[in-house]
Amino acid sequence: MTNKFIELAAPGVQQLKPYIPGKPVETLERELGVTNSLKLASNENPLGPSPLAVEAAQSVVASVNFYPDGSGYKLVEALSSLHRVRADSITLGNGSNDVLELIARAFLTPQHSAVFSQYAFAVYPIVTQAIGATAKVAPALAVDHPEMPYGHDLEAMLSLIDATTRIVFIANPNNPTGTWLKPDALKTFLGKVPDSVIVVLDEAYYEYMPDDCRPDTESLLRFHENLIVTRTFSKMYGLAGLRIGYAISDSGIADLLNRVRQPFNTNLLAQAAALAALSDHNHIQRSFDSNRLGLQQLQQGFDELGLSYIPSIGNFLTVDFQRDAAPIDQALLQLGVITRPLAGYQMPHHLRVTVGTESHNQRLLSALTQVLEQQGSGRS
Repeated sequence: MTNKFIELAAPGVQQLKPYIPGKPVETLERELGVTNSLKLASNENPLGPSPLAVEAAQSVVASVNFYPDGSGYKLVEALSSLHRVRADSITLGNGSNDVLELIARAFLTPQHSAVFSQYAFAVYPIVTQAIGATAKVAPALAVDHPEMPYGHDLEAMLSLIDATTRIVFIANPNNPTGTWLKPDALKTFLGKVPDSVIVVLDEAYYEYMPDDCRPDTESLLRFHENLIVTRTFSKMYGLAGLRIGYAISDSGIADLLNRVRQPFNTNLLAQAAALAALSDHNHIQRSFDSNRLGLQQLQQGFDELGLSYIPSIGNFLTVDFQRDAAPIDQALLQLGVITRPLAGYQMPHHLRVTVGTESHNQRLLSALTQVLEQQGSGRS
C-alpha cells in the first residue's frame, strides 16, 4: 500500500528500509504452529543473565513509578573505574544501538559522509541514511583472503576518507561475519586517521575475544581523542531485553553526545542489573568458556557436513551454503530452529548461527543434517 505521507518525510527516511531483527520465538510459533522453538538468530547469551543481575533488577521493580537516575550515576562510576577513565567520558545508551544513533546525530549532516566496511553492522548505513549523510562503503577483504576472508580492509577504508568524512564505523569483532582486526593493525589504522574524523570502534562482542586478539582499548582512548568505543550489556552479560549499553570517549565528545541523548534513556531495572552484572566475574567466565566450547562444537559439526564458515571470535558463526540459503532457513523454521538469514547484508548464501549450549548446538546440527538430506547437501 502506498504511504500517502512519504513525501512529508526527510529525504533520507523516504528511501530507508527499517532494521529487521531476528525472528522471535513467539512469532515463529504463532505463524507456523510449532512448539519448543529454539532461537539462534540474535547472538544472545544462552546461559541467560547473571543471577546477581536478576536479583538487582527485582530489588528495584517496586520503584518503577519513579523515573530512573537520568545520569546513571552508580553505573557510570562503576564503568569509569572498570575502564580507568573519567566519569564524564561515559555516555549511557538504550543498548549500544542507541549510542550509535547519538553519534550519528551529533556529527553527521547531509553535507558529510561516514565510512564503513562492506558486510558491516546494518545500523551504520541506517543511521547514516536517516540523517541524509553519504555512506562510503569500502570493499571487504576477498572471500579467499588467506588470513581474514570477508574482513575489514583498513587500507580501503582509509582511502575513502576525505574532507567530507566525519565518522568511520568499525565493528571489532564484526557482525555478521565474526571477523576481527589484529591489535597492531587497528593501532596503525588509528594513527593514520585525521584528528578531524571520529572513529567509532564498536566492541559489542569484545568480551568474547581471546586475550591475544583484544586491543588495549583504554590505551587507544588515551592516545586518540577522536576515538569512541561502544560496548553493550546485551551479549556476554545477557541483558538484551533490558536494552543498555554505553560509549567511552573524550569528555568533549561525551558532552556532545549527552546534548542529543534523550532524558531517562536507560531505565531503572537496566541500570541496576548492569551494575550487578559487572561484578559477577564467575558468570562472565562461564559464558566465555561455554561459548569457546560451543564454537568448537559447531565448527566440527559444519566440517562434518561439508559446510564452510567464516572464522569467528564472536558468539556466532556465519555459514556459507554456496547456494540460496532462504529455503534452508525456511526448512529450519519448520523444525522450530531460528537462524539469521543474511540476504539483507548482500550475503544470500549465508546463515548466521548463534552459539548455544551444547544441547542447543546439537539440535541445530541435527536439524540442519535433516534439511540438507531432504534438499541435497549442495557440497562443493
